[in-house]
Amino acid sequence: MKAVVWTKYGPPEVLQFEEVDKPTPKDDEVLIKMAAANVFPGDCEMRRFQIHPLFWLPLRLFLGIRKPRIKILGQELAGEVVAVGKAVTQYKQGDQVFSPTEFGGAYAEYVRTKSKLTTLKPANMSYEEAAAVSVGGLNALHFVRKGKIQRGQKVLIFGAAGCIGTMAVQIAKAFGAEVTAVDSTLKLDMLSSIGADHVIDYTQEDFTQNGESYDVIIDVVGKSSYSRSLKSLKHDGYFVLGNAPTSHMLRSLWPSSIRGKHVRVAITAYRTEDLVFLKELIEQGKLKTVIDRIYPLQQTVEAHRYVESGQKAGNVILTMADSGSQT
Repeated sequence: MKAVVWTKYGPPEVLQFEEVDKPTPKDDEVLIKMAAANVFPGDCEMRRFQIHPLFWLPLRLFLGIRKPRIKILGQELAGEVVAVGKAVTQYKQGDQVFSPTEFGGAYAEYVRTKSKLTTLKPANMSYEEAAAVSVGGLNALHFVRKGKIQRGQKVLIFGAAGCIGTMAVQIAKAFGAEVTAVDSTLKLDMLSSIGADHVIDYTQEDFTQNGESYDVIIDVVGKSSYSRSLKSLKHDGYFVLGNAPTSHMLRSLWPSSIRGKHVRVAITAYRTEDLVFLKELIEQGKLKTVIDRIYPLQQTVEAHRYVESGQKAGNVILTMADSGSQT
């Protein structure tokens, strides 16, 4: 089968389009013929090994000191089940599914994943749309729940136009919140189109200086001011750090600096029931995927370059169109 192989740590050019062995599912796994995969920003961070300092050493030991032991990147996908392991009873050949992966593998024609992480694709979504649901959606759902969002509350989402942010805007709206989305100029119309009640261009305005206060602030990208964000919270409000820099993580451990407000550093665990919950929101028309660009698998290098350009709004998708081999 064809796959994009991760040969070493570095720029997009380290990714090579090659022929590799087709995987065989283990007893608790399904084998999926990949229709589409998402180029999640975390894939780019892993490729160049731009990792949070607290996780740098353990992850480098796990992945490989000199070069990566995991040969294929890709954290989420959608496709068709072509084989199941001996212990799998809930899926059969021909089922259309979407899924996150445990340790990469989605940049390939065939992918094996744990059956417990696999969910039937919503009928009202294409493969390309479904490929971008699981990782962004699971993280966004976790962040929204960490903020204990209630109907009628004012919620601000910083870094709202990415894979996680676009999902967080819609999930917060589904929970009944009044949502303010913060991102750059060219992405504001898109954020309004997916339901944001208010949009702020961070290149032109600092949300912490506009006199507004919020019940919940979710920083998806870890780039807002810690102290000023806390000042923009209402009493008993929640500041959720989805990608916290080390300085924010350390400050969150110092209770006297918080003064009646809650700081939560959010690390997501993938659960089947949460994937099902996302699927139900999609089927109810409350959640959709924002797709910026679609590339064929053999143009993964170009897709990574675009994701890293900072221009992306929503998701960048890889498809199997014109990939070559079908074996």
